[in-house]
Amino acid sequence: MDSAQERAVGAAQAAARKKAIDIRVLDVKGIFPVADYFMICSGRSTTQLTAIAREVEDEMKKLENGSYRRQGSPQSGWILLDNGDLIVHIFSEEARRFYDLEHLWGDARVILTNL
Repeated sequence: MDSAQERAVGAAQAAARKKAIDIRVLDVKGIFPVADYFMICSGRSTTQLTAIAREVEDEMKKLENGSYRRQGSPQSGWILLDNGDLIVHIFSEEARRFYDLEHLWGDARVILTNL
């Protein structure tokens, strides 16, 4: 397992600790030019989205290359944490259905689903 995949799995485990739903890690190497992995999950409230993001951020700080950029907010329904070769998407259920990243990147290999 490469370090980006390890960080993606670590991010997924962190999200699971905060009861994120429908957690997926996608290998987007070769189909997305900017990153190698996506970790996608959902939360049911702005409070839960905040807690998931904080837990994932804490996990990313502990792991190699813990720097990241954060965009979005719980109120917007989409928080994005960009760690270079790993991009974490934390969605409200409604925003996730709307953006449908799994369909958009349907050629991606699923590494992990529903911890």
